[in-house]
Amino acid sequence: MQFITRDKEFYRSLVLLMIPISLQRLITFGITFADNVMIGSLGDSAVSGVYVSNQMQTLQTSVILALETSLMILGSQYWGKKDTAPIRSLISIAVRFGVGFSLLLTIVSLLFPENFIRFFTKDETTIRDGSIYLRIIAVTFIAYAVSQIMIAAMRSVETARTGLYISMAALVINVSLNYILIFGKLGFPAMGIRGAAIATLISRVSEALLATLYILFADKKLNFRMSDFLHIDRTLMKDFIRYGLPVIGGQVVWACNLLFNTRILGSFDNAGVITATSIVGQMQNMVFMWTVGLSSAAGIITGKTIGAGEFDKMKVYARTIQILFLVIGILSGGLVLLIADPFISLYNVSSDAVMYAHQFAILYSIIVIGQTYQGMGLAGLVKSGGDTAFVFKNDTIFVFLVVMPLTLFARYRLNAAPAVVYMCLRCDELLKCIVAFFKINSFNWMKNLTRDTTEEAAA
Repeated sequence: MQFITRDKEFYRSLVLLMIPISLQRLITFGITFADNVMIGSLGDSAVSGVYVSNQMQTLQTSVILALETSLMILGSQYWGKKDTAPIRSLISIAVRFGVGFSLLLTIVSLLFPENFIRFFTKDETTIRDGSIYLRIIAVTFIAYAVSQIMIAAMRSVETARTGLYISMAALVINVSLNYILIFGKLGFPAMGIRGAAIATLISRVSEALLATLYILFADKKLNFRMSDFLHIDRTLMKDFIRYGLPVIGGQVVWACNLLFNTRILGSFDNAGVITATSIVGQMQNMVFMWTVGLSSAAGIITGKTIGAGEFDKMKVYARTIQILFLVIGILSGGLVLLIADPFISLYNVSSDAVMYAHQFAILYSIIVIGQTYQGMGLAGLVKSGGDTAFVFKNDTIFVFLVVMPLTLFARYRLNAAPAVVYMCLRCDELLKCIVAFFKINSFNWMKNLTRDTTEEAAA
């Protein structure tokens, strides 16, 4: 039995996909990070306000990521068959769902920003600053949905660099406008947190326009046209819902878990706890982008290989990918410890926030090892291989039957310290490694989800 593949094309494809996807994800994160760091000079309440208001974006991102993943799972398998017509229909379906959901969140954010933020914190200054930010970035939700789905469509057919270039342009726009609008440069008034939100709005809209224009006029693989937005294949719609619904459900469960994290950590009387959560959350996102890129690359290769019917080859690929995830996880843990001090020093926050941020960073350096192996393994192999329901069931069980009860007990019965509560909130990242190992190596997740569209058309 071969454990590690010697297929040079596998490693070549993995690297060529991973690097631009990781960089694109990192740059997309950089737009939020730029807001966070530049606003960090305004103090704890501004940092906390942006972090809490971004929980609405967290909810949106979870659903959009699920739509992206569903599109890439089905799209990459059709790409393995060299059949692009179904991919065009899948793009239209994903965009409709994404825009509809984003519009709903936009309306809620515009009408009830204070109510939403008050769920996470009682600090009136944080509520005030967060509401200002949320009302403006709410307008970006639809643009974000369109851009990310279009970029995911490119990835499903192995066009990964274009998304990187588009997000890079958006980052340059965001950082430049942040500097001008937050601090009042080039004749503009200093707008503080409002300026950061306006910069994000302009950069997100620009990103959506660039991604859409590329798909419509420059892409040569998909041949997507405006008329494709109007056409819905009912059979593919059923497939998208059937295989995508568990993915969406899993992301909603995970979003609930993240919102629960914020609610629990925001319940501490010391505002430094939620500020520290924001800081370490940004560091976590920055480090984790590389593993997400590797997982996405592995997912595309998995879908393409299974779509082509090469199941024996996929088993060897899966063993190799697991080893890569474990190594990347260990390296990521070391990186967290290495950058923790300089990263935290970027923020002008209270001594309490700095202390808690250091504690959370040390704990995360351990958590990220399990997070990378099981999280990315289940996403890049099991979910991308066609067994979309398993990950949803697994996350649901751990979140609602392990994480939430354990955390509530530690927080309200034991009155545990913030670091202990933080570890309870993230303990599933380590516990799920056992489940992931047995599931991945059972190989019962390899399922060809494509249809023979040629025969169906002829019938």
